[in-house]
Amino acid sequence: MTKGKGKVFLVGAGPGDPKLITVYGLECIQKADVIAYDRLVNKDLLSYAKKEAELVYCGKAPGNHIFIQEEINHLLVTKARQGKIVTRLKGGDPFVFARGGEEAEVLSKAQISYEIVPGITSGIAAPAYAGIPVTHRGFGRSFTMIAGTGREDDGIDEVNWEAIANGSDTIAFYMGTRNLTYICQQLILHGKDSSTLVAVIQEGTTIHQKTVMGTLETIEKNVAEAKIKHPAMIVVGNIVQLREKLHWFKEKGENADECHRVPTF
Repeated sequence: MTKGKGKVFLVGAGPGDPKLITVYGLECIQKADVIAYDRLVNKDLLSYAKKEAELVYCGKAPGNHIFIQEEINHLLVTKARQGKIVTRLKGGDPFVFARGGEEAEVLSKAQISYEIVPGITSGIAAPAYAGIPVTHRGFGRSFTMIAGTGREDDGIDEVNWEAIANGSDTIAFYMGTRNLTYICQQLILHGKDSSTLVAVIQEGTTIHQKTVMGTLETIEKNVAEAKIKHPAMIVVGNIVQLREKLHWFKEKGENADECHRVPTF
């Protein structure tokens, strides 16, 4: 697979708290000649890069793509062919709604050596920091992760709503804040009880974390009143009720402690 001496590491930076990156992920940052990082990566992690490392911002906000995917692909291939060690730093896990699979395909086709370095995904970490386990013997034995960006009126909604509504105890929607109304409507329409509990977690695992709870009927109003904004994780399922017992993390406005300092290793 190798062509030249360069190599690309597709690294998951974790959900937001810089201390949640893996040891190997940190090593990839430290040894990289080039770091191509996304918008949701905690910038504190870049302080561990070599002084001479080239830092390339590849952030893509909704409706504002700084780097389109083709340009990112070209960057990875070009820098690796120059013999450089490239760390592609992605929020969460590189293979969970992060286009890591697409980038790996490009590298494979170009005969560039690469490695996948998994990271903690927000769909599990954000609920955990909100006191919500995504599985629990007494409340939910199945867990589904879904991209919440598709809408029927855009012609890109490929979600099997009936299967999701009736076949999964706990559902985590990524990137679905702006589609919250539609998501709740579809779940109710396809069989989910309207009283099913919902939590929306803004900027999970960070000092800006903020959680709002409700039901499929009330969550939109509650989110609007709390002024929740992107990025946020939507968790649907009655397992959400465990937050009342397991709420351990001090959120924004709750006298949060200093548990999110830059990690030292």
